[in-house]
Amino acid sequence: MTIISLMGYIALVALFLTALIYWKKGGISIIDSFLQNFCGSLFIFSGFVKAVDPVGTAYKMEQYFQQFESVAAGTWAKFCAPLFPWMADHAISFSVIMIVLEIVVGIMLLLGFLRKWNSWLFFLILIFFTVLTGFTYLTGYVPDGVNFFEFGKWAEYSKNNMKVTDCGCFGDFIKLEPKISFFKDIILLIPGIWFLFRWSKQHQLFSPSLRSSLTGFGTIATLMFCLSNFIWDEPIIDFRPFKNGADIRAQKSAEKKAAANVKMSFKLKNKQSGKIEILEEANYMKNFAAYPKTEWEVVEQIKSEPEIPETKISYFDLADLNGEDKTDSLLLDVNQTYYIISPKVKYSVKPQIKILEDSTFAFDTVYSDQSKAQFNIVKTFKGLSKRELKSNEYIFDQDYIDIFEKKLIPLIDSTRGPKCGVAVVIGGMGEEGIASLREKLNVPYQYFTCDDIVLKTIMRSNPGLLLMHFGKIEHKWHHNNLPTVEELKEKYIIR
Repeated sequence: MTIISLMGYIALVALFLTALIYWKKGGISIIDSFLQNFCGSLFIFSGFVKAVDPVGTAYKMEQYFQQFESVAAGTWAKFCAPLFPWMADHAISFSVIMIVLEIVVGIMLLLGFLRKWNSWLFFLILIFFTVLTGFTYLTGYVPDGVNFFEFGKWAEYSKNNMKVTDCGCFGDFIKLEPKISFFKDIILLIPGIWFLFRWSKQHQLFSPSLRSSLTGFGTIATLMFCLSNFIWDEPIIDFRPFKNGADIRAQKSAEKKAAANVKMSFKLKNKQSGKIEILEEANYMKNFAAYPKTEWEVVEQIKSEPEIPETKISYFDLADLNGEDKTDSLLLDVNQTYYIISPKVKYSVKPQIKILEDSTFAFDTVYSDQSKAQFNIVKTFKGLSKRELKSNEYIFDQDYIDIFEKKLIPLIDSTRGPKCGVAVVIGGMGEEGIASLREKLNVPYQYFTCDDIVLKTIMRSNPGLLLMHFGKIEHKWHHNNLPTVEELKEKYIIR
């Protein structure tokens, strides 16, 4: 689905609601009612597709906060920079608040509840979204090493300059380029401003007490729905590439082949005349001498769009603790495998210094006669020398360890068959830390590392359980919503 088709469907819903309200009530402003229904439906839908995965929205907000920190640190606003890491630490709270607010504003628009106040709230939210998407889009003009507010150093637009590549407006349902999203928000500001002056013309449904009750119920229901999709279970609707039933092996192979067929071109600019030429890589290399660096500069490297869009599946790479890539062998395994996925291990580190004592010896050669034909090596103790050995003591969060020891490991050991393997996949942690975790858990499982962003895409639960067979995801479970032993054996485990 594209943004155009989505807006078309929203418009049809708005037309239907407007016609229904006009038929039931009459005496309404059709234009005002249509805009009211359109914007309300859009906000409810936009909020819903984010509410099914609030953690995904939180990850997107973390990206924004990181960019805001970087921009602020290089300007007069550097005193604000320390605020953004704190906001990133609480991104999930901001995510839930924003999602609930968006849906509730949509509900209030449809009902005509607190019309004046809600019109201002709708407008201010649109301003916030427009600033957010506008910043993301405009970073396409900011080359590496240049601060956003150094306007004189901006260059030609290139999407390769953008650090946040999609706005997250519709979660993982539709990926919008920041440019498209920015212009969408600009257009939505038109009804936003319209409502500020025409709020009294908006329709109102039901009685004031019922409007208030429906808004309150919608707020509580939305909040509980958001929480259910990351605290108690995996997202109820999965728009991610690693959904249940996804064939990771086949999709990764297809994306790899598509990426290999991508054509590279160079956008060149003449330093004197400003003339622009775009040459395919082979043609550019063949005629390289005709474009000397003294006269021409490479403005941008342009890649053609792959036949199959790249997803995070392309970056699904598993390595053992020696750094050896094990992805293909694991995806080609004909047996089932339990994967305990942990994007982020919860721990703290306590540095330690151990004093080791080493014995020092001297070795002398003692000859038994003058011919030196026979000799003995004499070892003499000289004393002790001390040296420091620095190491880290890993202190793991007990609640995190309990999930392994009281939930995941007992379930796995009670259900796995003789041909069912078990692997623990860790993100964002070094070999020393993983070795300490393995010692702590004391189970004979395989341990692998993977990019933590990929693991966050696979599993919102930390840790969570995934069952894979021949490269295909059979099912994923949140650690707070694990199946029973009987259910696993009956529905999933091959004997």
